[in-house]
Amino acid sequence: MWFSDRISLRSMIATALMLALHGGTASRAAGQEVAITFDDLPSHGPLPVGTARSDVARSILATLKDAKIPEIYGFINAGKLEKNPEDIEFLKLWREAGQPLGNHTYTHMNFNENTVAAFEENIEKNESILKTLMEGQDWHWFRYPYLWEGDTLEKRRAVRGYLKERGYRIAQVTMDFEDYAWNGPYARCMEKKDEKAIAWLKQSYLATASEYFALDQKLTQQVFGREIKHVLLMHVGAFDALMLPQLLQQMKNEGYKFVTIAEAEADPAYLTDPDTALKNGGTLLDQLFEARHLTYPPHKDKPMKELNEICR
Repeated sequence: MWFSDRISLRSMIATALMLALHGGTASRAAGQEVAITFDDLPSHGPLPVGTARSDVARSILATLKDAKIPEIYGFINAGKLEKNPEDIEFLKLWREAGQPLGNHTYTHMNFNENTVAAFEENIEKNESILKTLMEGQDWHWFRYPYLWEGDTLEKRRAVRGYLKERGYRIAQVTMDFEDYAWNGPYARCMEKKDEKAIAWLKQSYLATASEYFALDQKLTQQVFGREIKHVLLMHVGAFDALMLPQLLQQMKNEGYKFVTIAEAEADPAYLTDPDTALKNGGTLLDQLFEARHLTYPPHKDKPMKELNEICR
């Protein structure tokens, strides 16, 4: 009888654990909705020899289609076409695939080093090509270059007011692992044909993404006390294109579900304005941490030093 009761007890405990784990996973996944966005269209970072910007576009777009990701806003700097007009092909491919475009300023302008008037003019200069390519669809999403929203309160508030008057929504970011930092090293390592180095780039890219996505979840809990819908910042680099299938699969394995930026930023969290002057800006979470003088939880540093030195 004792043996039978013990088996029964074990069975009950196992069942309870399974239910708890399953319920916990489902709850966690339900709260981990994320919209993916890409910056710096039509060109970002150096390319490996033999790779064209249109190759990067086709690769990214094919991956998004295969993974059945909802619409992805690409934020453009149309001024790049002055030097490389052929890169218009990237933007055409993006639109042909049904993906929308938003405003990232004409020249990826550094707001810290310019006046409000100059910054607003740079925003407006980008609108002509947006109107043409979007053909009546909504392009009124704005992403600050470098995520720098103003190094003085006067500048910050002035541009926010300007954006609101022109019907823009700020495309805030809550998830970022500085993916751009791998694109230059990848081009160098491809030129050297250093397979060992490239393998490290792949491993460190995925590991850093996982580390910082987990960190962003912790920051969210500290700021809002709950899960929110997230917006992920990516860039249209060659290494990003190469790694996107693995990154998306890793995110799915970690419980993320994909939504549009409109769905993500319908979360009331995005109504929060840090209303503080920050020279280095950052994600919405970074800004709120700075404004509220919060302490970051322990986390690993990004391998910036190694990335800078590899394949030199």
